[in-house]
Amino acid sequence: MSPSGPRRSESGLGIAYMAAGMFLFSAVDTQAKFLTDTLHPIQIVWSRQLGLLIGVFILLVLRGVAVLRTQYPGLQIVRGFLAASSATLFIVAVKFVPLADAVAVSFVAPFIVTVLGAMVLREPVGVRRWIAVTIGFLGAMIVIRPGLGVIHPAVMLVLLAATLFALRQILSRVLSSSDRTATTVAYTALVGSLVLTVPLPFVWRWPNTTVEAVLLVSIAIMAALAELLVIKALEVAQAVVVAPVHYTLLIWSTMYGYLVFAQLPDLWTWVGALIIVATGVYTLRRERMAARSRSVAKQGR
Repeated sequence: MSPSGPRRSESGLGIAYMAAGMFLFSAVDTQAKFLTDTLHPIQIVWSRQLGLLIGVFILLVLRGVAVLRTQYPGLQIVRGFLAASSATLFIVAVKFVPLADAVAVSFVAPFIVTVLGAMVLREPVGVRRWIAVTIGFLGAMIVIRPGLGVIHPAVMLVLLAATLFALRQILSRVLSSSDRTATTVAYTALVGSLVLTVPLPFVWRWPNTTVEAVLLVSIAIMAALAELLVIKALEVAQAVVVAPVHYTLLIWSTMYGYLVFAQLPDLWTWVGALIIVATGVYTLRRERMAARSRSVAKQGR
């Protein structure tokens, strides 16, 4: 590997991994939305966590409990709780909100990460990034159009889910300096599954049809594969290269929304979504440049 970063072939592989992961995540969200008509969201999210949990158990067998060694167990537990909560809120929301609309609104997460990074981690944020954040939120307002009754009020749950996801990302930044990725993934799976298992007996219903049973199993498998693909993408390529691929979720969710639910975003949703995507990509790149500058400054000390 060259000093300047991954080779082009590795970047291409990383993009392919990330694109495949986003395709699977969108398929998971589509199946989850379909199941919300008959099953409780907590049961659906628990099934989604199950595949990752099985993967972590296999990891523990292969590598031992040393995988769970962390300098910040409290933060790891909080991160796992946030992961379970944000996923549950999103699934509750998509029961009422078209999938593509919910995905478009969820894209405000990088902007919230920027704001929280400045407020909590005291990360420097330049004027251009603040402008991008402001424009991105305006894009979200175009999608939501509050007060006009165009989008179901449950879309506010997507905003809350995006906020919790952003908090999770902030904790990831803190933990990345001390804990391995495998450790963070393990805690996310274990804590998230435990949190969701507590209320599960009160909402559990055995699948009534073969379709329900197959979809629950499919969600578990696909979600686990998607998580692994994203982790692999970040291992072989720089985050700044693969992160924008996250926005392909909008393409897949629109496709699935049309094919499965006969739902298509209206013109203003597309306008708002394009604004969010454009400013989101810009924000991600600016954050990467800022991280590089901090790294160079540390090396020069």
